[in-house]
Amino acid sequence: MDYTASELMIVNAARLLRDGDSVFVGVGIPNLACNLARRTHAPNLLMIYEAGVIGARPARLPLSIGDPTLVSGATQVCGMFDIFSLYLQRGNVDVGFLGGAQIDRFGNINATVIGDYQHPKVRLPGSGGSMEIAAWANRCYIMTPHQKRRFPAKVDFCTSAGFLGGRAQREAAGIRGGGPQAVVTDLCILEPDETGELVVAALHPGATLEQAQANTGWELRPAREVKFTPPPTQEELRILREELDPQGIYR
Repeated sequence: MDYTASELMIVNAARLLRDGDSVFVGVGIPNLACNLARRTHAPNLLMIYEAGVIGARPARLPLSIGDPTLVSGATQVCGMFDIFSLYLQRGNVDVGFLGGAQIDRFGNINATVIGDYQHPKVRLPGSGGSMEIAAWANRCYIMTPHQKRRFPAKVDFCTSAGFLGGRAQREAAGIRGGGPQAVVTDLCILEPDETGELVVAALHPGATLEQAQANTGWELRPAREVKFTPPPTQEELRILREELDPQGIYR
């Protein structure tokens, strides 16, 4: 069955989630991944939205973190301060989904500027809540297309901390969260090795290590055992196309 690059990323990100996880959900394709997981293998997924909604069970695709559909059927509605202080910073969020303009070899994310900070080529939206999510969530997953400009050896600006210069540096900085556990692209899944450097852990159908390397700005190494992801199933695609995003807003 044919599928798009976005659908491939959404399905593989959804498969990383575990039943019972509490997930800090953003808009866009991470939103689709979480809702797909809840409708398939993780019915007890607890979805938390930044605006102050806990246990969201949206009847339709939320268009923003403040979409009214999130409130109906939710476990709790509270303030943004409570979400970050009582849940995220206390270690009660299992997973945070992140994205950015640049992700470097240690999983650091840039969503602030391209080029020099004082004289940038491009000024980007900035952190929002991603800086805190990257620091405090027990696991972080990143979703992005695999393009060389998105994967430099070092980000132009560190908006959200991955492993900084390596696992030891993150630990020395006192950042409690577990850091990035996987980067899902349209070619492969990258995971940190024992030093915190991203390596190829799995290839998607039809993708090769050479393709991944050609679209990465550092010498991308394979993991000791590179796996191969199964293609999206007919049911996963049906849910995405018919139930979650029938208008193709994010797909």
